[in-house]
Amino acid sequence: MGLAAQAFSRVKKDNPIYLVGLGHGATHWVIATFYFLLPFMAQDLGLSYVEAGAFASVFSLASFGANVFSGPLVDITGRRVLWQVVSLLVGAVALYAMGAVSLYPLLVLAMVFIGMSNNLWHPAAISYLSLRYADRRGYVLSIHALGANLGDAVAPVIMAPVLAALSWRATMEAGVVVPIVVAGLLLFFVERVGPRKQRENVTSVSSAVLVSHVGEPSQTSVPDKHMPDNFRPDQNISDKDISGRDYAQSEEVRQKKNEKTGTKIGAREYLAGVGSLLKNRAVMVLCCMSGFRNMAQTGLLVFLPLYLANELNLSPFHLALALFAFQAAGLIAAPVAGIWSDRIGRRPLVVGGLGITTVMLILLTLIDHPTVFVAGIAMLGFGLFAVRPVVHSWLMDMTPPHIGGTATSVLFGVQSAMTTFAPIIGGALADRYGLISAFYFLGAMLLVANFLVLLIPRKT
Repeated sequence: MGLAAQAFSRVKKDNPIYLVGLGHGATHWVIATFYFLLPFMAQDLGLSYVEAGAFASVFSLASFGANVFSGPLVDITGRRVLWQVVSLLVGAVALYAMGAVSLYPLLVLAMVFIGMSNNLWHPAAISYLSLRYADRRGYVLSIHALGANLGDAVAPVIMAPVLAALSWRATMEAGVVVPIVVAGLLLFFVERVGPRKQRENVTSVSSAVLVSHVGEPSQTSVPDKHMPDNFRPDQNISDKDISGRDYAQSEEVRQKKNEKTGTKIGAREYLAGVGSLLKNRAVMVLCCMSGFRNMAQTGLLVFLPLYLANELNLSPFHLALALFAFQAAGLIAAPVAGIWSDRIGRRPLVVGGLGITTVMLILLTLIDHPTVFVAGIAMLGFGLFAVRPVVHSWLMDMTPPHIGGTATSVLFGVQSAMTTFAPIIGGALADRYGLISAFYFLGAMLLVANFLVLLIPRKT
């Protein structure tokens, strides 16, 4: 009975991990639905490869623009769950608009909002999970990344039968159901802890501190669902605060101050943290490395469906299965890589994942048999998506907890800025030399990413 109660308590405590991961999957559902329908949209509208690739460039540019405000917005307001919900609703409205409008400029405008919604999500979700589950950061962020792979994988498979019955426009409009439903789940079932409940739980925090002072390891670095979003597991607690009552009173004063100001950290503290972040060589090299990796990932998301549909002549159903194989490999790789990185470190996993991805992408340029090609892209997806959660965890390891949202914005901002031109360059190469030339370009980007990993200082 006791074991069952403990198991139930653990599952309840971990609910935010899985619901936020599901939310991440819903954001990727939106863009995956678009990428799956892109070959049919391009054929219907008579788009060139450059024009098709421009959608992904606009997505990246809008994501970059969103990073200007999303990280600071999350860190200063502390409303991490609220911004996750807003992100999903904006993405849903934009996806519906893409199915409803006819003019190319309006389709591009809708893609702007999809891009903005995508990068409003990441600072809120990653900093939320990183703060709340600091001691399991690699595992938790791997579940978050797994959600992305889940959304990317199931969207084509579920939407393929819809496309068989409806037009690509109606299929896009039908796709909004998922992000709207998941937004509701986040709104009602992921707990936001207000000042009152934070004060109620201060005593439990101080009790854990008292335990640590009598010879037992402190558990204060493991925030549970009752901790406030802005709880910092590495914060120093003075001897004066060892008394549960003194600590509770000091914490209550801080909470009352927060209620008055409406902010979670001071502006001076925030700006100082951002300044140190931008001067951190390891963080900047990691962001640039991830940028080159993301150029390859975005290019693959654009050009793989086009290649499978136009060059290998796969039907919508078989196209969906091929894209599922590409993404499903990430469902396996992400949690394995995340857990393993908690044990042996982030660097070996990033080096190994990038190495596998680079080799497989080069080999794919030599394969023209559909079945073998699909098997190859499954291996490619395994290496590519194993790296993503480990990079996020590595960044959080290097970053002070109170600016985790801004650090995430810097990472995704660099990625978005660098990715903006990749689909257009790949599209121009494809229009001139054939689609396979785009894959050579993406392989070159991965080689650069491999080199940059070696430049990240070992002492971070």
